[in-house]
Amino acid sequence: MKCHRLNEVLELLQPYWSKDSDLNLIQILQKIADEAGFEKPLAELSDEVIIYHLKMHGTDKLEPIPGIKKDYEEDFKTAILKARGIIK
Repeated sequence: MKCHRLNEVLELLQPYWSKDSDLNLIQILQKIADEAGFEKPLAELSDEVIIYHLKMHGTDKLEPIPGIKKDYEEDFKTAILKARGIIK
């Protein structure tokens, strides 16, 4: 794992964990897995799932994903016209 990913996980995990500070790390990871709907064994929980869940925690379920939010269009017709280069 690269250092920036570790730093990102730790930065995102701190406020989440402080809400349930009586839990240990494994319990916190299990809670994240359960909330994310991850049904495989905890050992298979990837850092991508942890980071994504912590980033999206507390947001509206209909909120666009942050990584694609810049390209998000409410209107399908506008999205098609932009994709074809007809409008900018």
